[in-house]
Amino acid sequence: MHIHSSPFAFLLSAALSGLCYGCQSNSSSQTADSTRTTVNADTTGKHYLSQPLVRHIYTADPSAHVFNGRIYIYPSHDTATGVPEDDLGSHFDMKDFHVLSMDAVGGKVTDHGVALDIKDIPWADRQLWAPDAAFANGTYYLYFPVKDKHGIFRIGVATSHTPEGPFTAERSPIPNSYSIDPCVFIDDDGKAYMYFGGIWGGQLQRWDDNRYDSARGNRKAEDLAIQPRMALLAPDMKRFSGPVLEVKLLDENGQPFHEKDNSKRFFEASWMHKYKGKYYFSYSTGDTHNLCYATGDSPYGPFTYRGVILSPVEGWTSHHSIIEKDGKWYLFYHDVQLSGKTWLRNVKVTELHYNEDGTIQTINPAI
Repeated sequence: MHIHSSPFAFLLSAALSGLCYGCQSNSSSQTADSTRTTVNADTTGKHYLSQPLVRHIYTADPSAHVFNGRIYIYPSHDTATGVPEDDLGSHFDMKDFHVLSMDAVGGKVTDHGVALDIKDIPWADRQLWAPDAAFANGTYYLYFPVKDKHGIFRIGVATSHTPEGPFTAERSPIPNSYSIDPCVFIDDDGKAYMYFGGIWGGQLQRWDDNRYDSARGNRKAEDLAIQPRMALLAPDMKRFSGPVLEVKLLDENGQPFHEKDNSKRFFEASWMHKYKGKYYFSYSTGDTHNLCYATGDSPYGPFTYRGVILSPVEGWTSHHSIIEKDGKWYLFYHDVQLSGKTWLRNVKVTELHYNEDGTIQTINPAI
């Protein structure tokens, strides 16, 4: 399936947004994205830095990559499942993935249709959460967290010969994988690393020394904050070639965060990119809704906190990716402009800027 956005459709949608606020259709036309013009988006008078990339489906957690000179976005696919909201994210009960693509930021967006359905993952039970993708060995890999038949999040992998899929899932999850939000980073030397983890609904708080304890709860304010995880991937990109390690995130004084430092400590949404030889590990603080970043000299860390990339968006969650395209850097993120509901989100993109010292300028998503 190929569905395109067009500038005309964008103008029409903007004019009618007050009438179809929060609607969803699998067959309606999409609208072109604008990353530079702030518009009056709806009848509430709210203003947004960027506009949704697509409007015919709800999308979130965008993992963006440049493959063959084209931008491909691998988001979650939000739907109204009717599951009651709770702190574990049970209402995020996604069933499939769509892949979006565009030649350049600001251009028309193509929805390539369903790339992977939960019913085609042999070991999966429910909640197909935020994915990522990578290219190696002449193959495209789609990584995803989903609960297994025991209600435990594991990370799976699926493959395709094309970046848009469809993808075929492996029959079992990646051995020794757990929790959510996989991010795969391929370094300049060709080595690939996976970063992952998320507390609360992502279950990371239940894992200690890579062992699962279903009774283990969230940390108390004075406890050391839970660290994200990482592992080196094997050359076949389908398994870990080493142990799962903790990623050390440190404050400006070189000390680990405590749970009470929840405006800076890790919650979920790992992302890794490289800029001028430095490794940038970015993440969401969850309950305080910042997207933060820390830098280091090795893909293994440690990483020192540097600041906020994106101030809180409208909606409960924040999840992102960062890419370079044609000499410019971009931040992909989501909010709830189209629906106003935390479980029905829409992906966006805006340009990202560095200062001379390598720090990133903080972006305000609502102005």
